[in-house]
Amino acid sequence: MNQLGVVVVAAGKGSRMKTAESKQYLQLNGKPIIVHTLALFDRMPEVDTIVLVTGEQDVRRCEGYVKQYGLGKVKQVVVGGQERQNSVHRGLKALSGAVEWVMVHDGVRPFPAKEHIVACWRKAMETEAAVLAVPVKDTIKVVDLQGTIQSTPDRRSLWAIQTPQAFRLSLLLQAYEQAEKDGFVGTDDAMLVERSGMSVQVVEADYYNIKITTPEDLPWAEWIIRNVRGEDKQ
Repeated sequence: MNQLGVVVVAAGKGSRMKTAESKQYLQLNGKPIIVHTLALFDRMPEVDTIVLVTGEQDVRRCEGYVKQYGLGKVKQVVVGGQERQNSVHRGLKALSGAVEWVMVHDGVRPFPAKEHIVACWRKAMETEAAVLAVPVKDTIKVVDLQGTIQSTPDRRSLWAIQTPQAFRLSLLLQAYEQAEKDGFVGTDDAMLVERSGMSVQVVEADYYNIKITTPEDLPWAEWIIRNVRGEDKQ
């Protein structure tokens, strides 16, 4: 079977971007950011189906994008929840019964390399759970509420986690259902799987796989799409 589904999460408002328009709909090289993200997975032969999770007020707009840009693998556009965790859970439940493996991906992260996506999926098929990540470049400090440094972790053990994150669908659904039962809110999908007792493997990606979150990210994204990860370069 081995069918691979992708849940793309784009239900947030993105207040840190400081724009009237939600960040996932801002234009990047002539198309909304979310379209670049969806098109990347839509072109991949390894992907069987895509579910897009968005805000209730944006469902019709996103369904229009699916038709306009010929995103044939986007089978459903579903309404997200109050928190990202609620939105992902809804997306997971919308996947068809034929899907065995799932990747969860941020809608405003349009630049993962195809080879890294495939490597993450393959690692998940070996180990049940895998995430893309990069080693941190900077020294990290643990700081208290008063702004005083408490400790300095060994940088060699620190990785910045990205998406997509890949899992056996049944495993991730079970982790989400347990978190909901316990009233636990995690910062990413891997965290929910970790608390269930499963190990999650890291697959090294690269620093171009940025999450477009603040105004400073937009010029960097424009440079990446023109020089590194545009559709003609994938």
